[in-house]
Amino acid sequence: MKIKIFADGANEEEMLKVYHQKIVTGFTTNPSLMKKAGVKDYKGFAKRITSQIPDLPISFEVFSDDLNVMIKEARIIGSLGNNVYVKIPITNTKGISTAPVIHTLSSEGIKVNVTAVFTPEQTKTALNALSPDISAIISVFAGRISDTGINPVPIMKKCKEYCVTLRPHAELLWASCRELYSIYEAEKSGCDIITVPNAILAKLPLIGKDLTQYSLETVRGFFADASSLGFTIIS
Repeated sequence: MKIKIFADGANEEEMLKVYHQKIVTGFTTNPSLMKKAGVKDYKGFAKRITSQIPDLPISFEVFSDDLNVMIKEARIIGSLGNNVYVKIPITNTKGISTAPVIHTLSSEGIKVNVTAVFTPEQTKTALNALSPDISAIISVFAGRISDTGINPVPIMKKCKEYCVTLRPHAELLWASCRELYSIYEAEKSGCDIITVPNAILAKLPLIGKDLTQYSLETVRGFFADASSLGFTIIS
């Protein structure tokens, strides 16, 4: 497969584990993942990660809801390393477009990862704000789109068309991966990257597994669990 697989998480131990196993080519984080992982010192965490993973793309997100403060935060994050991408949400919590922020940062040579994108129109807005020669990522939340009952594949294909037409250097990322099969869907959609939680990365050895054997292992698992509980149906 041509698509790049990034690890999505903020557990330092797990990040370093998959890095040394060489099964991913980049990393993404966000405030929700940091909260889940119990990160207490944002800058300390980011500095430790970048010092130990200096050669693969890593995305860290701004926290502020104020556009001017976002720029200040992004400059600090971007200074952590040449492999760092700064995640900027496509709008703030009030629905105000962050296109001016994206434009300012990209024009300064800061690598931007535009996040929380859900529509082709938002993708187009983000792409138009980018500098034409600075690396960038557009993270479209395909998994959350599918949560609404909408097939994300046509949306991702349209977003890719915009990338090719407007900013060929910008990479399209399939975000909020829900299952291993999403990697195949993302590649068919033309995505350059998919970011995958560690729980799903652990399923990579299942690729190509014989389904009859998998069925047998599943039955054996049910039997072992029932036996361990001492269940009886017939007295």
